[in-house]
Amino acid sequence: MSIKENIDDIMKRIESTCKKAGRNPKDITVIAVSKTVESDRAKEAVEEGVNNLGENRVQELIKKYEELKDIDVNWHMIGHLQKNKVKYIIDKTVLIHSVESLGLAEEINKRAKKNNLIANVLIELNIGEEESKFGIKEEEVYDFITSMEQFENIKVLGLMTVAPFCENPEDVRWVFKKMKNIYDKVSTMSLKNTEMKYLSMGMTNDFEIAIEEGSNIIRVGTAIFGARKYKEEE
Repeated sequence: MSIKENIDDIMKRIESTCKKAGRNPKDITVIAVSKTVESDRAKEAVEEGVNNLGENRVQELIKKYEELKDIDVNWHMIGHLQKNKVKYIIDKTVLIHSVESLGLAEEINKRAKKNNLIANVLIELNIGEEESKFGIKEEEVYDFITSMEQFENIKVLGLMTVAPFCENPEDVRWVFKKMKNIYDKVSTMSLKNTEMKYLSMGMTNDFEIAIEEGSNIIRVGTAIFGARKYKEEE
């Protein structure tokens, strides 16, 4: 199937899932995960209506940012971000999905201040507590988000997680359900630089379950661009 056909299929699935869950499909943001995808194919996804592109690696984001600077696209940093790479993407991304340490937050705040901007971020949680994945633990969430108040050039706009991969997506419903509960609790906290707008969870294998449980940002790679040459998670 073509990228256009793939996107049309995803949109139909989102519409069907939202109808089942009593939600508005327009409330769901699709991020096309363009990791390892050539710029012309990423551009095709944008031209077909998915104007949010997500990258896992800083070097790739910078390269595509330059190659696609003439089109209207929002760039998202969705992968693990090293502190020494923040300076390269701080003025290029609309949202950093993967803040999971105070050290990284400090660096983002410093670079944002230097560039005279407010960095929009999501706090990454590791609900499944997988050793191979980044993210803070559930019991650390509330103290961590409270500590973010010290950073004047950061705006916390929500939460993100990568669920464990399971052949049957129903097996990770509990992860998304728990994330929504945490999201709702944080929403009741009165913090000066936090506004719970986004719950980023759900990928190719499980985005319908994630939407049913409250996700409003899904990160889809394989279902748009096809399988990569090696196993992917998105």
